[in-house]
Amino acid sequence: MKKEYGTTSVLRYLELNRSGYYKWVKRKDIKTQYELDRIDLTELLKQAHQKHKTYGYHNLAKTIRNQTGWVFSDHLAHVCAKEAGIRSKARKPHCVNPGIEHKVYKNEVQGFWNAKKPLEIVVSDMTILKNNGIHWEWTYILDTFNNEIIASSLSSKRADIKPYFETLEQLKAKIKGADHPTILHTDQGAVYSSRAYQQAHLNYNITRSMSRSGTPTDNPIIEAINGWIKEDLYYDFNYHKVDDLPKLINEYIVYFNNERTAYALNYKTPVQYKRDLGFE
Repeated sequence: MKKEYGTTSVLRYLELNRSGYYKWVKRKDIKTQYELDRIDLTELLKQAHQKHKTYGYHNLAKTIRNQTGWVFSDHLAHVCAKEAGIRSKARKPHCVNPGIEHKVYKNEVQGFWNAKKPLEIVVSDMTILKNNGIHWEWTYILDTFNNEIIASSLSSKRADIKPYFETLEQLKAKIKGADHPTILHTDQGAVYSSRAYQQAHLNYNITRSMSRSGTPTDNPIIEAINGWIKEDLYYDFNYHKVDDLPKLINEYIVYFNNERTAYALNYKTPVQYKRDLGFE
């Protein structure tokens, strides 16, 4: 059109300023600061995603802010992550039908996971980690107040009951002298239901609570975090390939408690969240 009618005629027809047009021509191939920021942020998101493949854009953005001090919105991070095809590899949980209550220990929590202080409601579970052909059984206890791992024990022996009692001993040491009871919520596993496990905490201020049979939704916190932890360990720490899994688990617990931010904690770490609320 410009060749046929000339620039002046086209600009007059479109009611555009001639000087403004030439300014646009001069800068049209020069990226704005906003565009440059998006390019830089996208690259940082890609780098963070390579290290933390289970993180969504919120956590990736938080990680970048902590590392760089750069202030940007979650919306911008979402736009950049979407355009770059960055998505969390964490799997979504599935719903199940509820089972029946345990004969001895009923569900004391009943869905009210609103602990007001540390060690008020803790949950325990065992998960299997396959490493170099060995099935390790990792038992740990989580404080639902701030999702902090407060007890841990690992065994390469199948159906080993020792880790359950070791984590219980660690819990007993932490609650010693506490001025309030601690609810210990578990599933109906054989060890948790055993008389020996019951006898091991009789003289401590521990109230037992159990999920209904085959109902992981009665213990949603540890079930969800179990998935996140295994995704973290697989994608970000390569637990299935390392030579020293016990050492890696100890290092991961330090990372989980002190470095890994969580949406449920307003994107703070478990230790930071507890400290900011005045608990040490």
